[in-house]
Amino acid sequence: MPLYEHVMIARQDLSNTQAEGLIEHFGTVLADNEGKLVDHEYWGIKTMAYKINKNRKGHYAFLRTDAPATAIQEMERLMRLHEDVMRVLTIKVNEHAEGPSIQMQKRDERDRGPRRH
Repeated sequence: MPLYEHVMIARQDLSNTQAEGLIEHFGTVLADNEGKLVDHEYWGIKTMAYKINKNRKGHYAFLRTDAPATAIQEMERLMRLHEDVMRVLTIKVNEHAEGPSIQMQKRDERDRGPRRH
């Protein structure tokens, strides 16, 4: 099955457990449509570059999925309709990267190239 990565931004007035509950909810939507949630990361509350629906901050979550396109379409449809979800980005990938995402790595652990002046 195709592999996808999703980033979801939820409203800032939710609690951490409610935001993580959204991840579980959309994981069950995938499971009901013959897909699976391979991995997920809750990135916490982050400040956005611009206001979305009068919110300056939001709960960020990252999901790695292995699901048919119909399951992804259904999940995205439900995300768009959900009142707590402000934005969703879905990207099809060839393979999932091992280990934590860049957001979860410490700044000094990231691979950096030589600095240009």
